[in-house]
Amino acid sequence: MSKIVSKLKINEIFYSLQGESKTVGLPTVFIRLTGCPLRCLYCDTEYAFHQGEPWQLDSIISEVKKYNTRYVTVTGGEPLAQKACLELLKQLCDWDYKVSLETSGAIDISKVDSRVMRVMDLKTPSSNEESKNKYSNLEFISQKDQIKFVICDRKDYEWTISIINNYELFDKCEILFSPVNGEKNSNVMKDLANWILEDQLQVRYQIQLHKLIWGDVPGV
Repeated sequence: MSKIVSKLKINEIFYSLQGESKTVGLPTVFIRLTGCPLRCLYCDTEYAFHQGEPWQLDSIISEVKKYNTRYVTVTGGEPLAQKACLELLKQLCDWDYKVSLETSGAIDISKVDSRVMRVMDLKTPSSNEESKNKYSNLEFISQKDQIKFVICDRKDYEWTISIINNYELFDKCEILFSPVNGEKNSNVMKDLANWILEDQLQVRYQIQLHKLIWGDVPGV
């Protein structure tokens, strides 16, 4: 019998407003795990690649309980890069939290607890990590989950539409379109909104609410 790993390397645990997804605006506890096998060109959490400290699972749960919310988001980095993440997700669900997982989709999600809402970020060409997309994960996506695309330019937009059509993603779950954060954002933010309306796409357009409020800093 394999031994359950009781520790995770944690970059930060913090309480903030959810900035994205279908629970946007709701007070949420965020558990950011250290480490990621991807190096997306537009990554905004590079500080989570290596920085972090080992936490026992029961200590993580105790920290979460300090906050008056039922919403918990496990994120990274890439949280599934640490095997004990699966046990953390299960325990959070057992404590009756409404748990979401932010994952790149580059690692198998088949063993993620079915109670967890998975927000899977399929990588667009501008990320420079498109080849890491594990499309077999789409078999395990359900209606409660969401698939996210970060759009940097028109090429990303057209690529995204082709992926949606090829894999019939509108039939699987809600689709999120996010304009890239950073220098290109001011142009892409408006362009993306116009493209969605012009093509009458049934997607959720989202910006990162937390960055609009507090700026691009950790812990929000």
